[in-house]
Amino acid sequence: MVVGDDGKGGAMAAESYNSVSKWFHWVTVGLMAVALPLGFLIKYIKDSDKMPFYAIHESAGLTIFLVAIARLAWRWTHPPPPLPDSVPLAMRRAAAANHWLLYAAMIVQPTLGFIATNAQGFPLRGETAYLGFIDFPKFMEANKALADPVQAAHTVVGISIAVLLAIHIAAAIYHQAIRRDGTLLRMV
Repeated sequence: MVVGDDGKGGAMAAESYNSVSKWFHWVTVGLMAVALPLGFLIKYIKDSDKMPFYAIHESAGLTIFLVAIARLAWRWTHPPPPLPDSVPLAMRRAAAANHWLLYAAMIVQPTLGFIATNAQGFPLRGETAYLGFIDFPKFMEANKALADPVQAAHTVVGISIAVLLAIHIAAAIYHQAIRRDGTLLRMV
């Protein structure tokens, strides 16, 4: 349990997430802190220097995918604690929508990236092997007609993730600094 201020000067308790859920959350935060900025910056790196950055970006992205699947499986068997009663229904629904959109994006985004890199002729092998040493089988030949629209979708989802994360972080700060309802402290 974490204790917060109900905004009226009274204390209220909010149930914390379990330690495994917290671990999944903070591992995801770390991976996103690597994958997202790199995804936006790679196009500005000189072509001859890009491969190590792609390798890091792709490994972080695939790990996000794997962690998201494990996280959803854990969540299925270990539902999150309810939000404090003081959180209005509209905020509850907005939080749920944001969370589920982030989960969907953590699965869709790496999938699009994996397809795009393969269609561009750069499967996770050699210089861009997963985690630097795990070669994935090549499942398709280079296909520019497929690579371009999938890469465009990957970019759009990347921007969407940045927006969803900004909303998520802003909401956490709002709950901690303004509402003081203990919502943020449930995940620390």
